[in-house]
Amino acid sequence: MYYYRIYDDKEQLNFFKSSLDRKTIDAFKLEFERDHRSCCNPDFLKFLKTRDQEVETFTISDISY
Repeated sequence: MYYYRIYDDKEQLNFFKSSLDRKTIDAFKLEFERDHRSCCNPDFLKFLKTRDQEVETFTISDISY
């Protein structure tokens, strides 16, 4: 499993995990960008989910002690 941090055109930050490696994610990102005028994380992650059923977003929280 791989873990990624992704920013979209609106500078929205999301974290997601996927079974796909970085090279494959980058190839799918290029494919997605060809068909969409702007990149929005929820749309890209939905697109990616059709290629990898294990895609899942998650939140990272800070802990201090």
